[in-house]
Amino acid sequence: MNRPWLPHYPEGVPHEIDPDRYPNLGALLEESFRRHAREPVAVCMERWMSYGDLDQHSAAIGAWLQARGLAPGARVAIMLPNIPQFLVAMAAVLRAGYTVVNVNPLYTARELEHQLRDSGAEAIIVLENFAATLSEVIDHTDVQHVVLASMGDLLGFWYGRWITFAVRHLAKMVPAYKLALQGPQGRRTIVDFRTALAEGERLRLRPAQTDGRSVAFLQYTGGTTGLSKGAILTHRNIVAAILQAEAWFSPAVAKAGDLRKINAITALPLYHIFALTLGLLTIRWGAHMTLVPNPRDVDRFVDTLRQRPFHLLPAVNTLFNALLQHPRFRQVDFSSLVLSQAGGMAASEGTARQWLAVTGCPMVEGWGMSETCAIGTNNPVTATEFSGTIGLPLPGIDIAIKDEEGVSLPLGETGEICIRGPNVMAGYHNQPQETAAVFTADGFMRTGDVGIMDAQGFTRIVDRKKDMILVSGFNVFPTELENVVSLCPGVLECAAVGIPDPHQGEAVKLFVVRSDPSLSEEDVARYCHDHLTGYKRPKVIEFRDELPKTNVGKILRRALRPGA
Repeated sequence: MNRPWLPHYPEGVPHEIDPDRYPNLGALLEESFRRHAREPVAVCMERWMSYGDLDQHSAAIGAWLQARGLAPGARVAIMLPNIPQFLVAMAAVLRAGYTVVNVNPLYTARELEHQLRDSGAEAIIVLENFAATLSEVIDHTDVQHVVLASMGDLLGFWYGRWITFAVRHLAKMVPAYKLALQGPQGRRTIVDFRTALAEGERLRLRPAQTDGRSVAFLQYTGGTTGLSKGAILTHRNIVAAILQAEAWFSPAVAKAGDLRKINAITALPLYHIFALTLGLLTIRWGAHMTLVPNPRDVDRFVDTLRQRPFHLLPAVNTLFNALLQHPRFRQVDFSSLVLSQAGGMAASEGTARQWLAVTGCPMVEGWGMSETCAIGTNNPVTATEFSGTIGLPLPGIDIAIKDEEGVSLPLGETGEICIRGPNVMAGYHNQPQETAAVFTADGFMRTGDVGIMDAQGFTRIVDRKKDMILVSGFNVFPTELENVVSLCPGVLECAAVGIPDPHQGEAVKLFVVRSDPSLSEEDVARYCHDHLTGYKRPKVIEFRDELPKTNVGKILRRALRPGA
């Protein structure tokens, strides 16, 4: 197909990458472990971990998992924030030949149960802070092996013990839980992270029998049916995404000199595909990550940025905004910052202009999805101003604007943005109909976003075909939220839409028709708090006598949106 964007690539960016450069992700990781054994891979709370440490620890945890008798390709869930244990667990699962199931640690019991059941996860590595949620649902899942991590496990002997004590007993951030050793499938294995590490160090990690087609991640994303779907990301998909990002970022990171000296700020959660892909790229470079466990604590986040020079800062628009509003942010040294990568949600021009004025580093906006390993299009990293577009397709990627029948439209016409490339998922786990519906006859994946491409290959999103609400870079699908709220006592029917929000991009507005006149906003808000993750909870609740509907009784969400 014609690729009008190629002449507009920055100098030195290749048109293609080789997604078969590595047979699997284990080979990519182990190459970095060998080359950079003495170099730092991560710093968290001013405690460092080297590539050699990551190699040793992940081999031990991987061997421990293999000793449990898990079959090749078995699903292992990881329910951890941005702490060193996440990197160890992810590398361990991949090197052992299993599939990573990333889990949002803030999931409610209902959300966690669905993901564990749907994925068929047989093991989980979870921070003890979230074990209470696991304890509510574990008997309804296939999970037989539980590794309980504590906050300070890899932060040094004395400091780590102090952090764990403080989290448990001073901050009281570990709710009481009880995980029974006997489960529906028999006796469970329940150990703490350091015990699994010690036992694994006495074992040998067997080479994984995985290739490019093997499933590396089941990355869950919102579904139009109300339940999240697992995007099947193969080892080849992820390798391609890493190499595509590396090629695209090369003109910016060249300014930093030695790639091994790059400090990449990792504040976005590693269970999210955006941070995950960039984290693996950091390892590929032999650079190091600054892990930020809780970016919502902006005071501490700004203090972390002031510790040492940093070169990469990926974030969603809301996080850029939060930093800009902090009184001490302007005291940070930005002289080493070469790339401010925006993604996960639409970046605003106002935020981009203010960011450039404060940091001197332009905000570069990109676009991707869980289904594409976060990679799709990106503005050139050589750009000096905000474009308002999502940029050009990255190396090896084709973008087409198509009509409802899957026919590609001429440049300048509006249609659905469709994507094809080695980074695009194999399909949805256990969802053959959804998989078939999302791919066109010529191999493009429908994204649900409506856009327009100009003569130079730059694409602009003009609308969303789906009803998805994007809150701080996270997908919220109205059907799921409505299904939950419909079970709230006193609710007759409800509908959810997105409304503009200056801090989150969008917020959820919930319209409710009451069956019980005494039902209050506080009642509905309390129910949502108990049954929905924070970003899915409605910011505004409005009661109505009735909701607009079609002739066949389908609720018209579009009639409820602002300006309708």
